Amino acid sequence: MAGVFLEWLKDRRACRLASDVLGQTMPKVSVVIPVHNEAARIEGLLQSLALQDYGSVEFIFIDDRSTDSSPDLLQAFAEKRPETRIIRLEENPGPNHKQYALGRGISASSGSLLLFTDADCEVPPSWVSSMALRMADEKVGALIAPVFKKRAGPGFFHLYQCYDHIVRYIYLAGAVGLGAGGGGFGNNLMLRRESLEKIGGYDAVPPSPTEDAALVSELRARKVCKIRAAAGADVFVKTGAENSWKDFISQTLRWNNGGVFSPDVGTRINFNLLMLVISTGILAIPLLPFFPGLWPMPLGVFIVMLMNTAAALGPFRSGLPRAGAAYIIQLLFTPVYFTFLTILGYCRVKVKWKGSAVSGISHRAR
Repeated sequence: MAGVFLEWLKDRRACRLASDVLGQTMPKVSVVIPVHNEAARIEGLLQSLALQDYGSVEFIFIDDRSTDSSPDLLQAFAEKRPETRIIRLEENPGPNHKQYALGRGISASSGSLLLFTDADCEVPPSWVSSMALRMADEKVGALIAPVFKKRAGPGFFHLYQCYDHIVRYIYLAGAVGLGAGGGGFGNNLMLRRESLEKIGGYDAVPPSPTEDAALVSELRARKVCKIRAAAGADVFVKTGAENSWKDFISQTLRWNNGGVFSPDVGTRINFNLLMLVISTGILAIPLLPFFPGLWPMPLGVFIVMLMNTAAALGPFRSGLPRAGAAYIIQLLFTPVYFTFLTILGYCRVKVKWKGSAVSGISHRAR
């Protein structure tokens, strides 16, 4: 929580100082977006990109072997926005297909600032300009920012996805605030090209099921730049929710495994410690009738979750659905769910994501 508070203060300060550079020549921003059969979900993104108010920007789409009408939609967008480039991949050797596609997009881009999102997202009109202004300090080489899931329907499942997503960002922002940044959402992430080049480019990032987290970890471990976390509503990105528990578990297990088996030692130690503390606290609950002295373990876990919820409903309230007391159920369920994911990860359970099997274990972590 101390880390979250520190980053919130830094974000407020960065926004105040940003007013001093308004009107000056701003660096060129390359928005890099991988696309793979997203025709059913990309329309919202294209409409929101068309509203961006930043002058020096280019849009780089990587059409990763799409077989639906995605190429036609991208071409129609490019005809209206001449600053658009479409990179078409006929093959993708992986091992992380998204990471490979992003690498090709970065190579084709020309901006000094690189901004990433996904085809199923929607961004605010001020997104590019607000992210760029937060990079006014040239020592900042990476900026992570929040992503909210859209509530797709009534009931616990749909509300929980929204809550789970922002609680994960609270952890990421807190880690950044304490100088232990180990991840970020790849669909709302900005990099300084110079910082990326100092670690050997995007292709130098160790293969990982969570390439965004591996990238941030690499930048922090190599100490090439400062990493910051944004907290303002002007950079909130929204993404689509999963339609079933099966898909949601696959997605969140991939994220958890990305931390548990991170190629970066520091991130791996920090995340495993966090998950083990949560898991032991939850697994102690059925033992309380026999060993009542264990009560501080689960109590500590739920106190921390209460703090996370308070942080989520503070500066990030505007991005979350109005659900009132229902968030109490979410905070009680979250550590139980994290324990479930941790057990699956340690058991080396593989998941399918975007049609491909993912073990969740990076090559370097094996």
